[in-house]
Amino acid sequence: MVRKQKTDTRDARHVLDLQLTDRFPSVWVPTPAERDARQLLLHRHTLVCWRTAVQNQLHALARNQGLLPHTSWWTRTGRQQLESLALDPWAARRRQDLLCQLDQLSSQIDELTEQVRQQAGQRTETVELMQQPGIGPIVSLAFVLTLGTAKRFPRGKQVASYLGLNPTEHSSGGRQRLGHISKQGNRMMRWLLVEAAYIAARKDPELKRIYQRLAFRRGRKIAAVAVARKLAVKLYWRLREVQEQQNAPPAPMQGRSGSGLVNAVGSPSV
Repeated sequence: MVRKQKTDTRDARHVLDLQLTDRFPSVWVPTPAERDARQLLLHRHTLVCWRTAVQNQLHALARNQGLLPHTSWWTRTGRQQLESLALDPWAARRRQDLLCQLDQLSSQIDELTEQVRQQAGQRTETVELMQQPGIGPIVSLAFVLTLGTAKRFPRGKQVASYLGLNPTEHSSGGRQRLGHISKQGNRMMRWLLVEAAYIAARKDPELKRIYQRLAFRRGRKIAAVAVARKLAVKLYWRLREVQEQQNAPPAPMQGRSGSGLVNAVGSPSV
């Protein structure tokens, strides 16, 4: 109700009117299998964050010793340089424990990633979303499980708002002021889209032009968020087309015999 004067009697009448006119808003509820698949993605995302924290500690440990490698620490050459670094006893113990944690987390993440690939390959929606440049099984599966039924969003603008990628607005006196994104909704899905935006900006010509133009004017981070919003809208329309094709009723089969239709008995119908 638009009115802010609310009473139990008025609210009850309003709810009754919504039910009688079939306008009561419904909430999409994922199935138990979809909720369990969400836990798979969430568990993998948590382990990735832990691994990043361990990598940052190892990187800081090496920088404190004045070692700046020309390549990444996580290549074979960088790992050998890190292990051969001369450290004090307790610093060496810390390095050894962190490397053990890193290996264990990497092994678990690889196992979960393989499970995500298997589940993404079994779904028609995720296979179609992976046709978009820069989108892999992790982002596609997370997007399908987050949105669910795409038809519940009339426009792509509402999808961006649902994911928290829409800009906040502070307008007054006929002047429109747009701020940072709202950051509402699924935080993991928003993070995955921003990470995928960097790859999509290199492989998709349309998104590449948008990224380069905004990166020159506003910076790379703002450009990546803008590309993530465009990417979410493109994925939404792909997902909606696939789901509409799946839910479309089959075309009726009609046979012909000569110039007339053949009925169930086999004789031509008039």
